[in-house]
Amino acid sequence: MSIKSRNTEEFKQFSQFSSLQEFNQHTEMWLLEHKHDFTKGELVGLKRLVRFAAKVPGVCNAKIGTILKSIHAQYDDNGISRSTFKRMILKAKELGIITVFETERKNGSQSSNLYQFNRFPSNELPKEEKMNHQYKTSNLLKTNNQKINKRYEEPSTLDYSYVSSRVPQPFVHLVKCFFSDAKTIEEYWHMVQITAFRFECTNDTEEILDISIHAFRQLIGKIKRTHLVKNPIAYFYGILKNYFKTFYLDKVSAVGTPTLISHSFIDGIEPNWDWLQPNE
Repeated sequence: MSIKSRNTEEFKQFSQFSSLQEFNQHTEMWLLEHKHDFTKGELVGLKRLVRFAAKVPGVCNAKIGTILKSIHAQYDDNGISRSTFKRMILKAKELGIITVFETERKNGSQSSNLYQFNRFPSNELPKEEKMNHQYKTSNLLKTNNQKINKRYEEPSTLDYSYVSSRVPQPFVHLVKCFFSDAKTIEEYWHMVQITAFRFECTNDTEEILDISIHAFRQLIGKIKRTHLVKNPIAYFYGILKNYFKTFYLDKVSAVGTPTLISHSFIDGIEPNWDWLQPNE
């Protein structure tokens, strides 16, 4: 598909996101799922493309040369090559992360491509202001034997014994007391993974488990005390962010690191990408 070249702001209709924050969240989920499909150099190119897609959330019309120049400037002329960037684009297209449109000038000559970031297709973070029938508070508060038996009768629902082995058993044993189906338990754990990745502590496995359990207990307490939690998944994510932020700041304080990470890839502050050295 070829479209007429124009300023990036005029491509707003191609954005799939209602806000920069929503774009951040979907980007983090894509990277959590497919980070290992890219080389270090390709990841540098992808994250830079994400930053160029911040003005209109999820849409970028910058020239490859402009993007590469920005990378070279950050890494003291030791950036990535055009071929590396193009390989990244091909992989991102195949994985469904982006859609690429060709653009043309008024005279019909080819211009820079339009890169459209796509929404993460599953396990999306629910919008806090909307009621998601699958996670209604009433389902938690009114769980009884009759309702559990009804769930088991549904052929499309698997109970907690089918939860992926990647989810720690202590977490499963806690959550199953309130949500017995495997999909919901895995959804809660996915929120834990996203938040741990966001605050750069994916290797702190014991602390991650401890935080996830405390956060879920806080969620249940809030629901039973107030009955005001419309979307448990979204509320759980908010609790996790507070816990992980505190944990991260404590780590930084302990080692005396002067600079904090950016808690999103495109919030206007350069993220901590020291582990991503450009490498062909």
